[in-house]
Amino acid sequence: MASLRLKRKALRNRVRAKVRKETIQRLNAKPTLKNIDIEKVKEEFKQKAADAAKKASSAPAKKEEADVQAEAPVAEKKKPAAKKEAAPKAEKKPAAKKAAAKKKED
Repeated sequence: MASLRLKRKALRNRVRAKVRKETIQRLNAKPTLKNIDIEKVKEEFKQKAADAAKKASSAPAKKEEADVQAEAPVAEKKKPAAKKEAAPKAEKKPAAKKAAAKKKED
């Protein structure tokens, strides 16, 4: 039976060594380079930069529109403030309950 265990161990060691070699080869592998037209890539970058510049120049006009729209919600913001005034009243009720509970304990 001892010989069977040694055979199994030898097989296990070979498999481990094989896995190590495969991982080393996989990690050291270099990807294949594709033929890339460098001039075409440069033109694409220039075009993207030009598009970004156009958007930046049109952005100030959009900011003015955003300012006009921002003024309208200001009136709406005043309505929730009235609701917040009611909130402190709700906070006073638990304090009154605590005082009533203390009176009952005495």
